Amino acid sequence: MKQIRIFDTTLRDGSQQAGISFTVEDKLKIAKALDAFGISYIEGGWPGSNPKDEEFFKQAKKLVLKNSKLAAFGSTRRKGITPSKDFSLKAIAESGVKTACIFGKSWDLHVKEALKTTNEENLKMISESVAFLKSKKLEVIFDCEHFFDGFFSNKNYALQTVKAAAQSGADFICLCETNGGMLPSDVASAVRETVKEFPNVKFGVHTHNDSGCAVANSVTAVEEGCVLVQGTVNGLGERCGNANLCSIIPALQLKRAFSCVPSKSLRKLVELSRYIDEIANLIPNDSKPYVGQNAFAHKAGIHVSAVERNSKTYEHIEPDLVGNERRVLISDMSGKSNVVSKANEFALGLGDGEKVKQIISTLKDKENRGFQYENADGSFFLLTKKALGSFKPFFILKNYRVSVEKDAAGNIVSEATVKLDVRGKEEHTVAEGDGPVNALDNCLRKALIKYYPAIQDVFLTDFKVRVVNSDANTAAKVRVLIETSDSSKIWGTIGVNENIIDASWQALSDSLEYKLLKSKK
Repeated sequence: MKQIRIFDTTLRDGSQQAGISFTVEDKLKIAKALDAFGISYIEGGWPGSNPKDEEFFKQAKKLVLKNSKLAAFGSTRRKGITPSKDFSLKAIAESGVKTACIFGKSWDLHVKEALKTTNEENLKMISESVAFLKSKKLEVIFDCEHFFDGFFSNKNYALQTVKAAAQSGADFICLCETNGGMLPSDVASAVRETVKEFPNVKFGVHTHNDSGCAVANSVTAVEEGCVLVQGTVNGLGERCGNANLCSIIPALQLKRAFSCVPSKSLRKLVELSRYIDEIANLIPNDSKPYVGQNAFAHKAGIHVSAVERNSKTYEHIEPDLVGNERRVLISDMSGKSNVVSKANEFALGLGDGEKVKQIISTLKDKENRGFQYENADGSFFLLTKKALGSFKPFFILKNYRVSVEKDAAGNIVSEATVKLDVRGKEEHTVAEGDGPVNALDNCLRKALIKYYPAIQDVFLTDFKVRVVNSDANTAAKVRVLIETSDSSKIWGTIGVNENIIDASWQALSDSLEYKLLKSKK
């Protein structure tokens, strides 16, 4: 298998996405995760440009990287000075890294409008900067910024910039689709001609997603001869983002037989994707290819039936190859196949066909009243157990009361009182919380913890409220969907009622009932 080197720029280009601000500790954690995953290069940032990156490179000297090379980013020298007097180049040389990645202009429009210099001076800036870093015993990756726009505007000059970097000793020359507007056929023709022009140069590619083609353009560039791919985890980046490595790596490795990372690492791709989202404080996009929660989710009964027989019918790869899993969604569109598949997933024996019909009938009735079980596996599990007659409640609600008090100073206090029958004993508890639902949750847990210590590890990870029938105005039903975790598994539960507190109670109680049922196994 031909080796393709992966150059991750999440810590630099990815951090330029609106709303993202990595701390130094965040960047160190991400660097460790990327190294463990098997990424070839990790671009740490731009030394000398800001205190955060300065501190990162200082701290990064303590990192023991087993698979990755840490790279420092910067630009060619400024016009009119020598490289040895350029602050950016000196900062890279003194950063402690062994790999430098610098960019220079390949589009004559930028040379004229942005740099305000001549084409000849720009070529000197490229060649002298690469040569300076090579004299410092650094591996040099040169990024031809705006290469594709430059290629189609003034091909001769764009190729001259490649030549200037190559003759000065650049180890890789990366062709950058900086504006993100090219289509795959544009990229293919430009890379093909450039590789043919410089057969001894090792080329890379760097693309942006402004036209939605970053992944396709990167894969196309590799097929045309590039051996290094720059991108970010989850496609983080400025404007519409950079090329998404979580799509590029499996596409190249599973569909084109290139080697990007160790095969065992590929099975941890979902884990890496979610880890980066967590650090970036982003809600994971469930529809992302390969790594999204819905990437292998099936809702239509005919799809589920076919996938149960042969997964290739509606799945382009086996989910576990990237660490994902198949999901069968339950809704009012569900047929027998969906229900049976979901029951098998939960290791529930459905018995005769009448039970299946009963479950489907109950499901359709509940969905008609506003319930939605696509992301509420926990509640569907309980619904199925009840239909099979095998459900024994862990507690029975006698009553609850929630009060909210606001004083003249604006202070708000929420208090809940819950009375339960637990194992034949009455539990009457009171608790406060940050809002009525939190107070109710605290109160329920307080009543159950001494009977069921397993709930100690349970915590809410998401809470969503949706109006079901908005035309009813303030009397409308609301759907509450709660996502719960115990650090090893995540499950969803649902509640529907005109009263948001009672809808929340349904979802909260289901979440704990599900945990206790699964803990018994």
